[in-house]
Parts: sequence; C-alpha cells; structure tokens
Amino acid sequence: MAASGEERQGEKRSAEEEPVLSLLDVLEEDDALQDEACAVLAGSDAEKCSYPQGYVKRQALYACSTCTPDKEEPAGICLACTYKCHEGHDLFELYTKRNFRCDCGNAKFKQLECKLYPDKEKKNLANNYNDNFFGLYCTCKRPYPDPEDETPDEMIQCVVCEDWFHGRHLGAVPPEHVEFHEMVCQGCMDRCSFLWAYTAKLGVPGVTKITKAETEHEDVKVDDCSTEAANTQNGLTIKSEEVKVEMTKLPEVKEEVKPSCPSTSSDQKYCNGESSQAVRTEKKIHTACRLEEYGKLQGPATNTATYWPGNWRSQLCRCAECMKLYTDADVLFLLDECDTVQAYENKGKSEEQDARDPLMTALSSMNRVQQVELICEYNDLKSELRDYLKRFAEEGKVVQSEDIQKFFEDLRSKKRRRVDGMQYYCS
Repeated sequence: MAASGEERQGEKRSAEEEPVLSLLDVLEEDDALQDEACAVLAGSDAEKCSYPQGYVKRQALYACSTCTPDKEEPAGICLACTYKCHEGHDLFELYTKRNFRCDCGNAKFKQLECKLYPDKEKKNLANNYNDNFFGLYCTCKRPYPDPEDETPDEMIQCVVCEDWFHGRHLGAVPPEHVEFHEMVCQGCMDRCSFLWAYTAKLGVPGVTKITKAETEHEDVKVDDCSTEAANTQNGLTIKSEEVKVEMTKLPEVKEEVKPSCPSTSSDQKYCNGESSQAVRTEKKIHTACRLEEYGKLQGPATNTATYWPGNWRSQLCRCAECMKLYTDADVLFLLDECDTVQAYENKGKSEEQDARDPLMTALSSMNRVQQVELICEYNDLKSELRDYLKRFAEEGKVVQSEDIQKFFEDLRSKKRRRVDGMQYYCS
C-alpha cells in the first residue's frame, strides 16, 4: 500500500528533525569523551591502590554507599579499589579531592578487606569529609542528578571546600561571557575573608541581584543607563525593580605569571617548590604587603561566591603576615598552582596522550634499520586488515570476534611460512 501524503510529509519532517551524524562526528565525539575521562582518571592509577603513596596531592575519589551507607562514617576510595574491591556496588563519583588517603578496607568498612592493600591503618585522621561522601551536594543538600529538580543548572566546585554548588545557589550568577577557572563559595569567603581584598583587582566579574532599596546605599550608585545595561547583562532577564551590579573588575595583570601546569623541567622545579630566578626577582620587587595594597580598593563584602581567572593564585601576597593568615585558615594550598584541578587534568591528558601512541614509544628505542622494518610491517598489517574488512562491507556481513581471531591466525601462519622459507646462506 502506498503511503499517504500526510505520512510522507511526517516521514520527511522526522528525517529533517533527526540530526545526521557522519562517522567523523562520531569519532570526534568519542575522542572528546575519552579526553574528558582522561582528564579525571588518567592522573590516577587504575591498577594499584593509592594508599602507599600517603595523602595524595590530588586523585579521583569515590564513595561506596553499599559498604558505608548514610548515617555511618564517611569514607573515600581510590580508582583502583572501585575496580578490584567494589565491583557491582553503588558508588558516588566525587570527581577529585586533594590530600586524601584511600580508606578502602579500613575500620570504616566492617565487612570488607581491601584486595589490593589490606595492611591499612584503622583510620586516616588527616582526611577531610563532607556531605559529598553520601551523595549530597550544595547548600540545598540534594543529590546530583536530582530526580526532583527540573531546573537546568550546572554545578560548580568550590576550590577551597571542594563541595559542589548549583549556580543559582551561589548568590552571584556565574559569568557567562567571561572565562573563569576557579570559584570560592560564600561559606569559604566568610572563612577566608582576606580574599575580599583581592576581588576588586583580580576577581572575574560576577553578577548579583540586589533590590532597589539597596541601590540607595552610598557604596552602590546605579544610574538609568547602567540599570538598562544590567537588565540584559549575561543574557539574563530580571524584574524592572531589580538591578545587577558588577562585584569585581578583571585587572590588567602585569606581573609575571607562573605556569599553571608543568610542561618542562624548569616548570617542574616550580611545582616541586623550587623558586625560579624570575620568581625570586618578583619577590624582591614586591616587598610591600600586597593584601594591604589591594585592600584599599576593596568594596563591601557580600554574601556571594567569587570567581577567579587562571592566574589569580600567583598574585596572592606571600609576606610573613599573609603566610600566617593562610596557615590559620588552612588554605596554604592556594599558593600552589599545581594544586588546581586544571593542572591535574592537564597531567592526565598528557599521560594518556603518551600512552595512546605505543608505536612511537617502540620506535624511539630502536635503531634506524629496526624502525624501517617495523614501519613496513605496520603498513602491511594495516593494508591487509583494511582489505579483509572491506570484503565484509561489500557483502553486508557483520564482523564477529571469530573473524578477527581468524585474521590474526592467518597472519601468523603467513609470517611463519615466510620465516621457514627464508635462506640464511648465499646460493
């Protein structure tokens, strides 16, 4: 039976609505997903428990609700233990956390012994825990993804407490058209109040809603033009009686910026705590307390999160008084630019990129004759495999695992025949 006009139009609309993906699109998407996974996982060892390394600077962590359910003590496990000790369990992915030692199999796990490293202390006293270890996040203490929350909203991790927050619960709307690398939540800004002195000079502009009554305060002056601009800033619409004001302004940073992630031997020295000549020179120039200098530009503190560019840590003052501030607030890690999630991700991507190219790794250890022979063998293998798979494509057959096994068995047989028939003497 021929399809009616309406059916044909419906099929046409359906075909137009469905996106057409090429094989290249699929491969690019796969590479993007693989890069994203590498950014989090490749910096961690998937085979060995991280416990012997002590409190690891940064690693991918998980919590097991099967072994440590809610109302019990929180515990975190490393990547390798999720594979070897907690297969089939209900796990919470915690992304990465700093200075953490794997808990798998210790006293918090009443009926489980770590298969990779059973000889653990009863507790890791220096570990820090929060509600994330029970699958709850943000000030709203809700799971993610939240089946009861229909509002689309991304979550952002605070660089200090390492909790995750909904953008709408941060008090200041995350910048949409200005790139920021790190965020400090409201609670951590209260605890580290000295950071407010840096917001006017270093912070990325955040946008917060205030009422009309608040605009009458002497510290906040908004004219008609700025109100109109604020109503459309970042593509957000608000009520006419509300306005938005910029919390901070992005500075022109003239000081030398230290690398956020090591890529050379000299960069590695910085990340290992060794000061380069450039850094020592910079310290000699800036003898005055930078916190005191920036504090003169400080506006009123607000109950909002703050957003920071990639190089902001290098601009924090390192005088004796400020070092005491960081120590008392337990945030000395802010002075370490290799502590950042970005540095960890770059390390993971770099290691994975090296691991993805075993041919080049093998070639680097061979002499020129061996290199030529290996490349020829590799090209022959690629050509034969392409021709072998081409036959399946032409006949419309699906390639099974047995077909691939047969291909390599035939290849080995050909190689043996070549070697057996080879003459090792002059005729």
